[in-house]
Amino acid sequence: MKRDNLVLLAVLILLALVPFAAEFTGQSSWTKLVGQALIYGMAAASLNFILGYGGMVSFGHAAFFGIGGYVVGILYHHFDAGTAFLGIIPGTDQMLVTLPAAVLVAGLAAALVGALSLRTGGVQFIMITLAFAQMFFFLFISLKTYGGEDGIMVRRTNALPGLNMKDKATLYWVVLAFAAAYYLFLRRLVRSSFGQIIAGIRQNERRMAAMGISTLRYKLYAFILSGMGAGLAGALMVNFLRFASPDMMHWTRSGELMVMVILGGVGTLAGPFIGAGALFTLETTLARYTEHWMLPVGILLLVVVLTSKGGLMALIAKLKGGAK
Repeated sequence: MKRDNLVLLAVLILLALVPFAAEFTGQSSWTKLVGQALIYGMAAASLNFILGYGGMVSFGHAAFFGIGGYVVGILYHHFDAGTAFLGIIPGTDQMLVTLPAAVLVAGLAAALVGALSLRTGGVQFIMITLAFAQMFFFLFISLKTYGGEDGIMVRRTNALPGLNMKDKATLYWVVLAFAAAYYLFLRRLVRSSFGQIIAGIRQNERRMAAMGISTLRYKLYAFILSGMGAGLAGALMVNFLRFASPDMMHWTRSGELMVMVILGGVGTLAGPFIGAGALFTLETTLARYTEHWMLPVGILLLVVVLTSKGGLMALIAKLKGGAK
């Protein structure tokens, strides 16, 4: 077994033991904290695929995160009320239905946004993705049937056959399994010929176009895959917190995802997960002591960016090199 696989296996084992450690120490919040960090790590990793590997700086990625979450919330709402969405689609509380539905709808939204925004570049692309995200944000605020700006409650976590999803530890392990599967999917995708083409487009789009490659089509495919990953993360988050809110797709959430990517390491597979864990842990810890926790977090981010171009992953690599 390769060294990378051994490290991954060791990390997964440690993460799987979190609920036991939380119960042993009496710190039940650990399970919730790490679970949320894993989900945000998935969302950040989906953004990193187009940002770090594709060179597409999207500032509206939280829109797909929120859309995925609302799919779960809306389907549960109709299931609980015994009605059908648009009078056609019946509600459900089955995770094997809600998660694929969330991924599909988020992918369709990404296809729409990508088809229009990818015809531009630079600042224009950033602003268009931001504008679309805010459009979705205000759209869901206006949906009073689904709670408007107050959001929508999901009274019970979606059911998964053979598992007790009411148990917090079980739900955590399900999230961990999805996070691990998504990490492995991204690793395979980045190393595939498709991933190499996306990386080539980031480095020199004109040269790739001169080679006969339809750069717009490949960028759109990457954008859709990225949006689908964010939708999956959003669906898991709503199951985890049992609540969906328009704040999930606000531009500040997109900024948080970008900070996670930069903090962990742009263009690295594990970086977004490490960045999400670090940022989420800092926010939770510092918020206990001061309401101005954003200031020390911002200072730390500046220190990491200025002292290490590759974020925490580069810092880890330096420490490894120094230890040899």
